[in-house]
Amino acid sequence: MEDEAARGCEFLWTMDFLSLFAVYVLLVLGTIGLSSSQRCFHQLFHQRSRAFIFLHLLLELLVYGEFSYEVFGFCREMDTTLGSLAVPYVLLALKTRLFYLCITSDPARLQSSSQRCFHQLFHQRSRAFIFLHLLLELLVYGEFSYEVFGFCREMDTTLGSLAVPYVLLALKTRLFYLCITSDPGTVTPAWVTPASGAQQASGAGQLRIYPYDGRMFHPGVLCPTCRVVKPARSKHCRVCDRCVHRFDHHCVWLNNCVGAQNARYFLLYLLSVCSMAGSVALLTGDMLLHATLRSGLLSSSYLDRHGQRQPAGPLFVIQHLFLTFPRIVFMLGFLLLVLLLLSGYGLFHGYLLLVNQTSNEWSKSRGLACRRCRSGQSADGFCGPAPDPPRRHFYSRGVWRNLAEICFPFRPAAHKVD
Repeated sequence: MEDEAARGCEFLWTMDFLSLFAVYVLLVLGTIGLSSSQRCFHQLFHQRSRAFIFLHLLLELLVYGEFSYEVFGFCREMDTTLGSLAVPYVLLALKTRLFYLCITSDPARLQSSSQRCFHQLFHQRSRAFIFLHLLLELLVYGEFSYEVFGFCREMDTTLGSLAVPYVLLALKTRLFYLCITSDPGTVTPAWVTPASGAQQASGAGQLRIYPYDGRMFHPGVLCPTCRVVKPARSKHCRVCDRCVHRFDHHCVWLNNCVGAQNARYFLLYLLSVCSMAGSVALLTGDMLLHATLRSGLLSSSYLDRHGQRQPAGPLFVIQHLFLTFPRIVFMLGFLLLVLLLLSGYGLFHGYLLLVNQTSNEWSKSRGLACRRCRSGQSADGFCGPAPDPPRRHFYSRGVWRNLAEICFPFRPAAHKVD
């Protein structure tokens, strides 16, 4: 009786699959048949038609109908949480709202709104990425504290090891605050020109900190917006609307520029984020490894569709972990991606630190000499003799002095400007 029931269920499942496949084949053949007619083809692709909207909704109904009818019940039997099962429906509601807006919105208005939003995010000072940063951080540490921490305690992981991510979080939060609030080195009239007397003799003032290389930076250039003479290695930031000394780049995640006075905070911030992501990923990976070893998955086997017993490989283990701990596996993948991206970005900035170069100067130096220097023309009087080609790092003074310049930036003595 049990064999007959199993064969009956298998027959019903096969028929159900065949019916869905038949509907799919009919839709494809119907589309091809309609497209074969020139008039139908013209109505479908060269006139406004709702046919593809109905096709989109029909395919969506079939997918979610099958998911709700069969997959949902199996997942509940496997003790999958309702929160995980609710994710597809929440995404369906969000997609439906966006689909409705795409259909009903005016294209010109939609384009104008997207351009305005893009401009506000990337070309104006905005705190949106700061809140996004804090939200992602809250989600990661919430999941780590809610699930991974308890599993690690059951595996007798020491409290010292579990406290490392929280210590790094506190350190990163402090550095994040300093990166946001500290002045990157704004060029002001009070700091550009040195005062008379002792300050004049000592060379105080931003104009005397770095020499002009005659290639990327030229003496006597006046910023048309700030109305100040631009010191060497400075640049006007259009987002912050100010000239920044030793300008590196404008970071949207910090809503601030990275310059001479806060470059050390930025580099330590990158290091702390990488360390934080690495520590959480390491503890999470250790927890998943112990869970796999305790379950005996590595020595288990399964029956394939042909009834043959196959050993459980890495793909089978990953699928099992994803079904058992979906949020934890997704969090681990996100952390590994963040660690990979920020590690590469941090290594790039570490290289720039050792050679005393900013990312702004690095991007400009790809062409080495400017066009006027190459052509030999110097109509504006700014282009002097081009430096020797081997001297690519004009401002490098050795590794230790370069490090000291970042860690202890020179602050020029300000004086009153009449």
